[in-house]
Amino acid sequence: MATANTQFVKRIQNIMRQDSGINGDAQRIEQISWMLFLKVYDDREKVWELTNDDYESIIPAGMHWREWATDNKDGKALTGDELLDFVNNKLLPALKNITVTKDTPISKAIVKDAFIDANNYMKNGVLLRQVVNVIDEQDFTDPEDRHMFNDIYEGILKQLQSAGNSGEFYTPRALTDFIAETLKPKLGEKMADLACGTGGFLTSTLNLLKPQIKTVEDQKKYNEAVFGIEKKGQPYILAVTNLLLHDVDNPDIIHGNSLEKNITEYTEKEKFDIIMMNPPFGGAELDTIKKNFPTDLQSSETADLFMDLIMYRLKDNGRVGVILPEGFMFSTDGAKRNIKQKLFNDFNVHTIIRLPTTIFSPYTTVATNIIFFEKTHKTQKTWFYRLDMPDGYKHFSKTRPMKLEHFDPVREWWNNRHEIQDEDGNYKSKAYSLEEISKNDYDLDLCGFPTETEEILPPDELMVKYKSEREHLNAQIDKTLSTIKALLAED
Repeated sequence: MATANTQFVKRIQNIMRQDSGINGDAQRIEQISWMLFLKVYDDREKVWELTNDDYESIIPAGMHWREWATDNKDGKALTGDELLDFVNNKLLPALKNITVTKDTPISKAIVKDAFIDANNYMKNGVLLRQVVNVIDEQDFTDPEDRHMFNDIYEGILKQLQSAGNSGEFYTPRALTDFIAETLKPKLGEKMADLACGTGGFLTSTLNLLKPQIKTVEDQKKYNEAVFGIEKKGQPYILAVTNLLLHDVDNPDIIHGNSLEKNITEYTEKEKFDIIMMNPPFGGAELDTIKKNFPTDLQSSETADLFMDLIMYRLKDNGRVGVILPEGFMFSTDGAKRNIKQKLFNDFNVHTIIRLPTTIFSPYTTVATNIIFFEKTHKTQKTWFYRLDMPDGYKHFSKTRPMKLEHFDPVREWWNNRHEIQDEDGNYKSKAYSLEEISKNDYDLDLCGFPTETEEILPPDELMVKYKSEREHLNAQIDKTLSTIKALLAED
């Protein structure tokens, strides 16, 4: 069955590669995404129509997938220039211009959001008909076909991972599953990812909540359990589609930018029990965005601002698992230092896991970490643990990705924490007090974790890597200069 699911994506891609209008994997995936959404949504509507006699679709008449895409073998199915004209001049404009008000249910409003940025890149109407036919073969009202979508989705994500900048939407499934498993979500709690990409953390959470459903009330809690925000259209469509197929009829995912609102204005109702994130890093934000944050926490670095946002949107007793690059960990520049000072003094940062450097390969080999913290009390001590590359692996890759079982060493250590020193004298695992961390000016390079890599990287990746290393080196130089100045002042 897995082979059939893999073939589904390959069949579509092989057809699209013959079309002169599509240039590269990124456009192919965008094209697949909106078409797949429309098919999945139509199949969900069939279910809603059966369970609700008064159900009214938000999709205009004639625009439902079943009305134009399904080939009934009667010679009337649209194809060629006629199909192109319909998609370009009727279907997409109609879906982009759907009227949505504040009273429109989420289950309907998502259609307009899904198509705001959607485009038809295909120029050959016969090839477009072939793609439509392949997608129409899937029956997402059937539990078996719905289960198959998980593999289809993973196939699309693997293509995303190697589609240039689109790779930023992809967090390895083993990583989202491990963080969700560690935070142990329960029905009745609200979990959020404030830059959710294709929804990996959302679905990892739902997979843990599904077995907890015992009653109708539990099903309602499940339907309202996760929240996401994603500003880019194509990953947004994939996230919504995946939630629909996880029995979430009202996918609470906003198509927008989490950083556009002043973070001091969030109310208690807009806070969450659990936040899981892999914030975009390496990006720069405009001054207008930075003004949404307290002056001492303002930064141009996207990941820094998301850390601010997380701290302001976490409920009391809430818990977080967030992936951050080493630039955040080691730097002691003004904003980064202030953010970390607030983090350690207002929250309990209990664990930091150092991840293998190639976990996000081929998108980047910049070293990353998982920071686990809770809004309970100020940090007393923080445990650091370095997760090494598993035996038999020199590095991870698209064909040999990280698996959940590779986290077994962390799982075994988690409930039996102890200090581990390696042969080089560095610490694989060690706890530091808040006093030690603050004395180190919140530079979290405390265990001597190695950062070297033997890989020869492409130019774009080298630039990101050297930028991160430069930040770390500059931080060390600044610290040394401060020490020298203090000694001179004493003299």
